[in-house]
Amino acid sequence: MLMMFGYYLGLALRSLRSNIVLTCLMIIAIGVGIGASMTMLTIFRAASGDPIPQKSAQLFVPQIDNFGPRPNGPPQSGDVLPFDLTYTDALALMRAHAAGRQAAMYATTVSVTSPGSSQTLLQGYARATYSDFFPMFNVPFEFGAPWSSAEDDTHAAVVVLSRAFNDRLFDGANSVGRTLTIGGKPYRVIGVLDDWHPSPRFYDLGQNSFTGVDQLFLPFTRAIDEQMRTPRTETFLCDRALTGHGWNGILHSNCIWIQFWVDLPTHSGAAKYLAFLHNYAAQQQQAGRFDWPPHVALRNVMQWLTYRDVVPSSVDTLTPISFAILLVCLLNATGLMLAKFMARVGGTGIRRALGANRPAIFAQCLVEVGIIGLAGGLLGLALTKFGLMGSRAVLPEDLSVLARLHSGDMLIALIVAIVATLLAGLYPTWRTSQVQPALQIKAQ
Repeated sequence: MLMMFGYYLGLALRSLRSNIVLTCLMIIAIGVGIGASMTMLTIFRAASGDPIPQKSAQLFVPQIDNFGPRPNGPPQSGDVLPFDLTYTDALALMRAHAAGRQAAMYATTVSVTSPGSSQTLLQGYARATYSDFFPMFNVPFEFGAPWSSAEDDTHAAVVVLSRAFNDRLFDGANSVGRTLTIGGKPYRVIGVLDDWHPSPRFYDLGQNSFTGVDQLFLPFTRAIDEQMRTPRTETFLCDRALTGHGWNGILHSNCIWIQFWVDLPTHSGAAKYLAFLHNYAAQQQQAGRFDWPPHVALRNVMQWLTYRDVVPSSVDTLTPISFAILLVCLLNATGLMLAKFMARVGGTGIRRALGANRPAIFAQCLVEVGIIGLAGGLLGLALTKFGLMGSRAVLPEDLSVLARLHSGDMLIALIVAIVATLLAGLYPTWRTSQVQPALQIKAQ
């Protein structure tokens, strides 16, 4: 078998060299199709991938319509529910504890001073959240552990660092038990994360969904006490002017700025939580907060990414177009293969007359087609790299980080090129194997 393959390989290479122009045209046709399709497929796969596949079906975002269908309301009014919750609603849901695990959270920035230094080292991107955040999202730890629910209740001055931030502050050493000064007050390091970069950052899609990182984590209750504000002031969407002033005004307003997630492992648990959410909204309506029918939703991770249009419509549109280009290129390659194979039917007929059977002719042509597919795939990889470089210039800055060709994508490109070319070459190969030796010898 191996000797026959070597023999067919030698015949295929001689055949390809005999008409180098036609061979190059076939390779270019395959390469262009692979380059166009793989450029968009790489971006689409990275943007639409499941950031937490082991739990995405059981992690949910509760939504409550606290704006109502008002024509003069903010952009998220009407049939589209607000993405976040008010502080009042988030606190009420936390106290109700209708889910086994739950976490309210928001992003903030803090001034961090390292131990033994009187100067601010840097600004840190922090996430104020609850202790359930870490087990709920399967966050790995390199050193230490998350804080406990008791420390949530006592508003403890503790902090968890990302691995990269710990590297910058403590050169990667185990910093558990060390003290940081945050906002002029001491905080005890209780844990350090291992590498953890969900893409997209599904639990907070407000800004920089693919490039944003959280460098520190601290208790939500402590952040509220210290009046740590979110830097994303545009997320303070309100249906009316603030009823108060300053921090208390924000906390007691109808502004939405708190992300909220719950862990509901079973379908029945999700159904019960949705019913609880509807009842809560109905109670708020009865209490006079809402003057419209209760409107709530509960979406899991993938539903949430779809709802938030994480994959831009341009990528959704261009992906099928790029595969249509691949199909056109394959059809062109099929025509070129048919022309090449049929141009040598005389030699094929002589081989048949000398004893080569149809399967042998078919196998030889298929090896030749496979070589074309491999060469086209390699060219397609080069074109894909250029295509991704070009796409980084036109994609949104947050999404351009996905325009990278990884080893898995390279393997996919080669497999697609070879398989697609083999499929495209089946008809020309079959036609060639059907050559009647007697007729070809007579014609010669």
